[in-house]
Amino acid sequence: MALSPGDSPGLLLWHATLRWQRELAAVLTPLGLTHVQFVLLACAWWLNSQGEHPNQMTLARQAGTDVKMTSQVLRALEQKGLIGREVDPADTRAKRLRVTDAGADLAPRAIAAVELADARFFRPVALDEALPLLRRLAHPEPETPPPAAPQ
Repeated sequence: MALSPGDSPGLLLWHATLRWQRELAAVLTPLGLTHVQFVLLACAWWLNSQGEHPNQMTLARQAGTDVKMTSQVLRALEQKGLIGREVDPADTRAKRLRVTDAGADLAPRAIAAVELADARFFRPVALDEALPLLRRLAHPEPETPPPAAPQ
């Protein structure tokens, strides 16, 4: 049986995602960042703060982004003076990522702005209800295959 649009989980998620993205763009634009630039800068800043100097592949894995798109966005962040790339002594083909002083100044301010926007967006739902649902949607358990048919 077909659901009405107002009962479609996918359509509701689509509308919620669009509203959330608009709200994040509104707080990130004044900081000179797109949403994906923010995510990559914040992830690189966090990894650097943990003593790690990730390469592009590690950063893409942490952020959940496509490696090629990550490369393009990192170029933009590098041009803005927020990220630096250094040759990895362990693998001269790879570049280690380092958040610059300007990036280290901007990242926590951008994170605070996004966290405030998130708090406003998620206010209608209790955090102890939202987080388990979002975790399950972001990282679903692998499906178990159906039992084999008897032969």
